[in-house]
Amino acid sequence: MSVQKEVKRITTHTLELMKEKGEKIAMLTAYDYSSARIIDEAGIDVILVGDSASNVMAGHETTLPITLDHMIYHAQSVVRGVSRCFVVVDLPFGTYQGNSKQALASAIRIMKETGAHGVKMEGGEEVVDSIRRILSSGIPVMGHLGLMPQSIYKFGTYQVRAKEEAEAEKLKSDALLLEAAGCFGLVLEKIPADLAKEVSESLKIPTIGIGAGNHCDGQVLVMHDMLGINHEFKPRFLRQYANLYDVINSAVKHYISDVKSREFPNEKEQY
Repeated sequence: MSVQKEVKRITTHTLELMKEKGEKIAMLTAYDYSSARIIDEAGIDVILVGDSASNVMAGHETTLPITLDHMIYHAQSVVRGVSRCFVVVDLPFGTYQGNSKQALASAIRIMKETGAHGVKMEGGEEVVDSIRRILSSGIPVMGHLGLMPQSIYKFGTYQVRAKEEAEAEKLKSDALLLEAAGCFGLVLEKIPADLAKEVSESLKIPTIGIGAGNHCDGQVLVMHDMLGINHEFKPRFLRQYANLYDVINSAVKHYISDVKSREFPNEKEQY
């Protein structure tokens, strides 16, 4: 029997065992109770309450505008819908960079007010002091290297990262640094597959890829992209498993038609 099916609840220890046994980790984003309940019951291993809520829930161009209060609201909603999977929450931009005391306070608020199981932070050496401080309080931390959406104005593009040797070497050293600091896992976003393979094989902690090839220990996608709700976003790394945009659009048109034609409600649908 797989590690994932043997346990009643997924923990950091479960994820570590899954890597040891070569069992892939499936991770998706969620931002509300109803969707979290569905994907938890489907058997997902990890839910990321991502700061991508800034894009897909609030309509912002980047992840930068979302606040800690917003993230706590979304995480509270998700945790209420979950009975089995591990829930990790993004620390949003401006709540941890350059100030380890603020980072700890932000992480403590998330853990106390949401009931989530860990936090995720973007960056390597630049944020390791904040990571260490949070870890010293007993809060699990997941790292994030490669394309880091909170630094989009620094990068200036959403193109693949670490194609050049210098950036690739820094990513490899940052990955080892985050593992040594005590991170339980690491997201690798939009980096060459060969580099992701090398990093994954160099670490004891699991790597979760998004646009980083199939040699990572798991994969993560944004739920709205994977389900085809956000139908305009179609990067190479995305596999769309449904086309809910068209399903919902068609259902709403059908409903409008039935209301206008007096077909809804009928005699069986009234009191």
